[in-house]
Amino acid sequence: MSRAPTAPRFTNRLARETSPYLLQHAHNPVDWYPWGPEALAKARAEDKPIFLSIGYAACHWCHVMERESFEDEATAADLREGFVAIKVDREERPDLDHVYMTAVQAMTGSGGWPMSVFLTPEGKPFYGGTYFPNEPRHGMPSFRDVLAGVRRAWREERTEVEASGTRLVEALVGQRSAAEGGSIDRSVLEQAVASLEATFDARRGGWGGAPRFPQPMTIEFLLRRSAGRDGRPGGDGRALSMARRTLDAMADGGVHDQLGGGFHRYATDAEWLVPHFEQMLYDNAQLARVYVHAWQLTRDDRYREVAEGTLDYMSRELLTSDGAFAASQDADTQGKEGATFVWTASEVRDALGDTAALFSTAYGVTAAGNWEGTTILSRLRQDPQLSIEFGIPEHEVRSRLSDARAVLLRRRNERAQPARDDKALAAWNGLAIAAFADASALPGGERYRDLALRAAGAIMAGLQSPDGRLKRSWKDGRAAGEGVLEDYTHLADGLLALYEATFDERWFAAARDLMDLVLLHFADPSGGFFDTADDHEQLVTRPKDVQDNALPSGNAMATSVLLRLAALTGEGAYRSAAERALAQVTSFAGRYPNGFGQWLGALDFALASVVEIALVGDPDASETAALVATVRAGFRPNQVVALSDRGSVPASAIALLHDRPALDGRATAYVCRGFACRRPVTHPDELAAQLLEA
Repeated sequence: MSRAPTAPRFTNRLARETSPYLLQHAHNPVDWYPWGPEALAKARAEDKPIFLSIGYAACHWCHVMERESFEDEATAADLREGFVAIKVDREERPDLDHVYMTAVQAMTGSGGWPMSVFLTPEGKPFYGGTYFPNEPRHGMPSFRDVLAGVRRAWREERTEVEASGTRLVEALVGQRSAAEGGSIDRSVLEQAVASLEATFDARRGGWGGAPRFPQPMTIEFLLRRSAGRDGRPGGDGRALSMARRTLDAMADGGVHDQLGGGFHRYATDAEWLVPHFEQMLYDNAQLARVYVHAWQLTRDDRYREVAEGTLDYMSRELLTSDGAFAASQDADTQGKEGATFVWTASEVRDALGDTAALFSTAYGVTAAGNWEGTTILSRLRQDPQLSIEFGIPEHEVRSRLSDARAVLLRRRNERAQPARDDKALAAWNGLAIAAFADASALPGGERYRDLALRAAGAIMAGLQSPDGRLKRSWKDGRAAGEGVLEDYTHLADGLLALYEATFDERWFAAARDLMDLVLLHFADPSGGFFDTADDHEQLVTRPKDVQDNALPSGNAMATSVLLRLAALTGEGAYRSAAERALAQVTSFAGRYPNGFGQWLGALDFALASVVEIALVGDPDASETAALVATVRAGFRPNQVVALSDRGSVPASAIALLHDRPALDGRATAYVCRGFACRRPVTHPDELAAQLLEA
């Protein structure tokens, strides 16, 4: 007879939340509050400082601090007696995360998660850090010692504590308004490529030392610079060389899941071998898209295979029952980091038998291992080398390795799996929608287009209010949090990509409506955009983050989308808003390109002679399909494409399609720049010739 489950000893207010990260802490002995009026009022009423802990579900060190401190009853008693303890999921509240991470970085010179920050009852930060151990270690004080010190300062040095918080908030406000003006000219792009070349690791690919993060926005910019007018390599050869070396190194490394596809968050070393094992939707969406674009540019099937593997990972592991994409998978499996993913030599031999030697040579499997006595799979030998070494044809090497990967993936699926954070975030799903929409250009890409359609429908139905405004997060049938700038901009980018993949005008209209709301509620009169709307909860400062990080900044993506909308509609207001935003960052972008990759792509588009293509014809007709295939050939980042099946279409929402009649009832293409169009053509060869003209 099975035992009834034991009721938790402790339950706090987080049990009413939907965030998996907050729910992980719902049965801590700590008297946690979610961020909100109740917690802030309690701090003011009891005159207690706030302990604010910010993390996310896939964060390894967040789990460690929970086990060491937040599950400890003595620590919980210290918090209850001296503080109001608030727990925040940074993925649900990026506004709070940005404000208080900026404060912690100002106080300590560094930041990370879990973030541990102490606030006055008014929300002003006065002390902070990241992970604190449960006992003094490596020069760090214990968390209980930190709590005791903060309580003592609050009692005995209150005036200085509050003054410190006030000074820090003033500094944060001043930092937000310190953007430099700059000119919008081509020299910035050339400076950026030169800066990237100067810091590039030609042997290992990428930039910087350990830890080494994928930088999809930087690679996208380099692909743009290397593309010729025909969508094939023909631009800056230096840019293409850096992009390809980095794409190859990441694909071969342990940071890439060699069995299941997809990428881990980052490599802890400079060799791309040892990952931090969490897997994030935003990384995989951006990397899938950049590998799609690399295949379009080079037609190297390796990039297509990596793109497909990453898209298949997302659709297999992150797709939710309603068609949206979940946020992440954990770094840990049953409390051990990476346990699902690593192998011993004996496990590989048992699974593969005679193929084990070939596989082990290809993927670096040894008895000693390469990480804590086990092996993280990475591709060390390519097919031609293996063909020579084992005396078998290359096609047989490919076939055997493919079969071996499938066998090991099935075996791995029998293991315990990392936990999944099931919440669907508007911004991150926008990135995924864009990736799946662009992947419709791959052979057999209709399946990816259909997944993009399903995700877009799920996100718009779940997170868009009747007035058009967005919520941030969706889980268990509940929408939570107010949408921030990146939710509007990243989703709009995905919907515009979906429009160009389907030519269904509802997606164009939805993208345009979202950006109109951005201009109405997020615009900064001095240029660019705030991260929160004008009617958002008032924080100690209104955040405005211009730098690209793991995700494109909302400002950079807003600029990118507005420029594309301007090219499709001819609306000067969109172009003007984008140029004002660009002017804020051009002085930085050329000097620090790794922090401004999305901006550099937007600047490249802004300075290009953008090709505006209006197609008229029955989408299901072969002659229309031939014209569509022509404009989609290769990688053409500085063009926009619209299609109508109704002849001359003044009623279309897309001004580029207005007054574009079909010639003699045949599918017709208009190639325009600045809405000035060449003579219409009906044959793919004529269209291709016009696309090549300057």
